[in-house]
Amino acid sequence: MDKTEIKRVESYLRQKFQLPSIIVRQRPQKDDSAEVHIGEEFIGVLFKDTDEGETSYAFNMAILDIDLPE
Repeated sequence: MDKTEIKRVESYLRQKFQLPSIIVRQRPQKDDSAEVHIGEEFIGVLFKDTDEGETSYAFNMAILDIDLPE
């Protein structure tokens, strides 16, 4: 993902989740995905998929059982 794509997706996520502290960063040595952070905390990976001329982005966030409230 190039910097323009990252900024566009970051803007979308900030607006959609009403959370201006979301940051999308390039991943080292990967051009089909980016890291998603809230502040400095890593929360997931954003994957880019291009198929038949259409581009989509999939956000994958793992939630650990130990992080959930009782």
